Amino acid sequence: QVQLQESGPGLVKPSQTLSLTCTVSGGSITATYYYWMWIRQPPGKGLEWIGYIASTGSPYYSPSLKSRTSISRDTSKNHLTLQLSSVTPEDTAVYYCARYYNNAGDSRYDYWGQGTQVTVSS
Repeated sequence: QVQLQESGPGLVKPSQTLSLTCTVSGGSITATYYYWMWIRQPPGKGLEWIGYIASTGSPYYSPSLKSRTSISRDTSKNHLTLQLSSVTPEDTAVYYCARYYNNAGDSRYDYWGQGTQVTVSS
């Protein structure tokens, strides 16, 4: 059973950098065909895809957030990190990490973390 757990500060001041960690257990973040996603949901809005890091270690970001986003990983700890710089109150959201499988036309989200609330406020 794969488990994902997000962690990080619940409150970030405007203009600072938001930093979250997703710790993965029950599966390796280097396993082939898997992509490790960061997704958020602002209050009252739908899910917004932030980006991912592939099993190869290559990241890819949403164009709308690319200039402020960095996704990295630590394979020795089997965890992922999201950094979002220059945050504003509009970055307030529940942040999720999730695993996405993609191979030969079979693609799906199969595991999600429980999410962590991040509020941007002074």
